[in-house]
Amino acid sequence: MKYLDCVELTVEKDEYAKNGLHKGMQGVIWLEESLDGTWDVFFDLWGEHSPIGDFAIKEEDLKLLPNGMDARINERIKAEFGE
Repeated sequence: MKYLDCVELTVEKDEYAKNGLHKGMQGVIWLEESLDGTWDVFFDLWGEHSPIGDFAIKEEDLKLLPNGMDARINERIKAEFGE
């Protein structure tokens, strides 16, 4: 993985959910290097909504999305969790 790669969160974990991140959400790697096996990933929302933010995500919890990301998926997942 590298800077600006699009990725998907592949697991549902409490440590991510407490920040509003859930399995299937998509983001962009936001820093040039990983730190201790984690990547800083920026998660956005569609339209004029405020972004979710950037978070340290373990590399093994991410899947590369070679065809880009779709922030509408993040909107749908947030709605499923009532957020």
